Amino acid sequence: MKLKSIITAIVATTTLGISLSASAQAIGKPEDNIRWRQSAYHVKAWSMGRIKANLEGTYNKDQVIQAANVIQALANSGMGALYQPGTDKGKGWKDTRAKAELFTDKEGVGKVAMAFNKEANEMAKVAASGDAAAVKAQFGKLGESCSGCHDKFRVKE
Repeated sequence: MKLKSIITAIVATTTLGISLSASAQAIGKPEDNIRWRQSAYHVKAWSMGRIKANLEGTYNKDQVIQAANVIQALANSGMGALYQPGTDKGKGWKDTRAKAELFTDKEGVGKVAMAFNKEANEMAKVAASGDAAAVKAQFGKLGESCSGCHDKFRVKE
């Protein structure tokens, strides 16, 4: 059963990465790129919420693993391709909340993106262990990496 879960996660990660990268390259309209990335961020947020709910309630290892694998897949999907010229303003499902600095501070964006990828990959590893205390500690690190981008590059609602 564990091998099946690992294979499923690998296939899902690969498929998602290819489809997001291909879609970002194929979609020419800025609003489509904004919509794709807003959707991906909503899925990330939902997955973070699933992990948090498990840490605050009855811990279900399988649910945590599933959510961590989704976050890892999105972190490694090449979503940066969705930040095309012209997507700094405009509307996808709603107005973009990306700050102008996201499109000009390549070094800063690279740092927060690398931090997020590192913590997302580690979250998937830790979740697979089933150790709720370790998941809680890693969840905090993952949340901090999310905040690193939100604080610098996203307009607050």
